[in-house]
Amino acid sequence: MVIASVSGPAMIGGAFLSIPAMLHREYLTLPFNLAVALVFGAYRTFVSEEDIWSFSPFVDLSIYRWIRRNLPRPRMDRQVLLLVLILGIRVVRNSIAHPYPHRLFTLTSNSWPVLLAIYLCTPMVVGIPLKIWDQVRIERKLEEQSRLLLEARLDALQRQINPHFLFNTLNSIASLVRFRPEQARELIVKLASILRVLLQDREDLMQLRDELQFADDYLDIEVARFGTEKLHVVKDIAPDTLDLLVPTMLLQPLIENSIKHGLEPRMAGGTIVLSSRLQADKLVITVEDDGVGMPAEPRLFEDDSSMRRNRLLRAGTGIGMRNVRERMQVLCGPDSGFEILSRPGRGTRVVLTIPLLAQLPPAPAPEREPHSIDA
Repeated sequence: MVIASVSGPAMIGGAFLSIPAMLHREYLTLPFNLAVALVFGAYRTFVSEEDIWSFSPFVDLSIYRWIRRNLPRPRMDRQVLLLVLILGIRVVRNSIAHPYPHRLFTLTSNSWPVLLAIYLCTPMVVGIPLKIWDQVRIERKLEEQSRLLLEARLDALQRQINPHFLFNTLNSIASLVRFRPEQARELIVKLASILRVLLQDREDLMQLRDELQFADDYLDIEVARFGTEKLHVVKDIAPDTLDLLVPTMLLQPLIENSIKHGLEPRMAGGTIVLSSRLQADKLVITVEDDGVGMPAEPRLFEDDSSMRRNRLLRAGTGIGMRNVRERMQVLCGPDSGFEILSRPGRGTRVVLTIPLLAQLPPAPAPEREPHSIDA
């Protein structure tokens, strides 16, 4: 029953392929094709799919692999069994076609070198298409694995919530509840908005205006935590860039990195500058701070002599920064750019270059729903 279910599609294909031969009165073609389908259906029931896909059309390599695998520990080799079955089917076909030359077509010859070449070509005819489709299958599997890996990383980045951020935010809200309840209420709404975005399923790309809205919620909470005298935010966003598509969760990791590693170590705090502009056919986004800079091992920026003397270019470290860079490479292609310019003691600038992606129709901004906390 299992053999019949496995061989069913092959038997249908064999019957279909025998139609032209049957029209030419080669009546043995149909039963021969059905028998071949049953034989290889039986073979398929006790071998894995990978054993079939890995079959080599090169007979000498198959025999060499069989000797290497079975010389230390003799066992039944399914690759060689498949090779024997293919050659055996050829022998049986020639044996049947010899007494009935007009009922079953076969390639044969009275010259033994030609006959040997026919037998050697048989596994080639089977193996070469298998190899071609195996390469296509492997490429599709790699693409699928890359997509799944990207989705897993994006999902992890979207859903990661820094415990220290939550702890500090809740402490800030608690300290404001008694003396400034309206500000505490506003922070709760913004925190709820951040958590809602982090926990919901999102597309890989979103409009820059939506990404900025999420970054604004995050920055408002950080400003409340540090105080307006310690954390200043300056935005220079070109209006013609707001509807352009960018990878999701693009700005928040960069802003968090600027605050945590650039401004937080400074007693006096500092300023974060967000800017966007169109440059030729690319969107350029800049996140800059005037914090302590990055002490990592630098490499010199090679395009400008003044920058070569005064500024340092780094590849960027940290999970959030690395995820941003990798997602840009996958979603935006090789034309995207990710550069970090840092001067120790004077600040860090992150420059993102994104090619213009296929645009979505403009969507209205989601409502803030501040009344949801009045219950």
